[in-house]
Amino acid sequence: MKVLYKNQLIDREQAQVIDIEDRGYQFGDGVYEVIRVYNGHTFTLKEHLTRLFESAKKIKLTIPYKKKEITALVFQLIQANQLTEGTVYLQITRGNQSPRQHDFHLSQQSESILTGSTNPKAVNRAQLQQGVKATLIPDTRWLHCDIKSLNLLVNLLANAQAHEQGATEGIFHRDEIVTEGSHSNVFIVKNKQVITHPANHLILNGITRQVILAQCAATGIQLEEREFTRKELLEADEVFFTSTSTEGQGITEIDGQIIGDGQVGPLTKQIQQLVFQEINKQCGKIYV
Repeated sequence: MKVLYKNQLIDREQAQVIDIEDRGYQFGDGVYEVIRVYNGHTFTLKEHLTRLFESAKKIKLTIPYKKKEITALVFQLIQANQLTEGTVYLQITRGNQSPRQHDFHLSQQSESILTGSTNPKAVNRAQLQQGVKATLIPDTRWLHCDIKSLNLLVNLLANAQAHEQGATEGIFHRDEIVTEGSHSNVFIVKNKQVITHPANHLILNGITRQVILAQCAATGIQLEEREFTRKELLEADEVFFTSTSTEGQGITEIDGQIIGDGQVGPLTKQIQQLVFQEINKQCGKIYV
């Protein structure tokens, strides 16, 4: 298996060249992206790289490569590992700093480190049809959730709690306001209108979320970006969540309360089909 290190592909066994004093390890000082691959083609790669550079800018991290260079490296990585369906993980940290210290201005001579790897994991298509359970979890994260940061400990704990409770996803809320999932964006449907939290500092503006907003606008599906409450969530006709790794999945039960009729709802299914069509358009036929 090949992995990406800086601007070269190396064998996975050689990846020990990454320094133990990399600020990504010691401070979580870096950003990342996960890109879905179908039929050996990337889905929404341009949008992912745009967000990668935006996240890096927000933490004052310089990426020493142009987007077209990283694009070429991603394609090389996919080809080298013969990835047909799965994901590409890209990470960039502020680089090595010795001795360890908080002030990153003192490490301006260090080089930002780009790494990447592939994972041949397909989407769980059974869950797309059947729907999943979720649980509500207080959102105790920082106030820069719009940055796709390496700092994911609260997200990991929330996801672990969800699985411990027999759920697939944890849904964050700040007091009464629902924000997003532990690794997803959350949507509700009420009276045939789709509602999702606005893209501000309290959520990550997911790429699949962006695809859905564009598809709803193009097809006339009513969609509103606004805050909604836990009460609205539990009383919704339909609930679904979206991410690169899961596409769009219906939520049929939250903390033991059945959503709607307990099945993946009709508008959720319609939106799933719109996402499938965009995947087929960009990557070749995957979904019928």
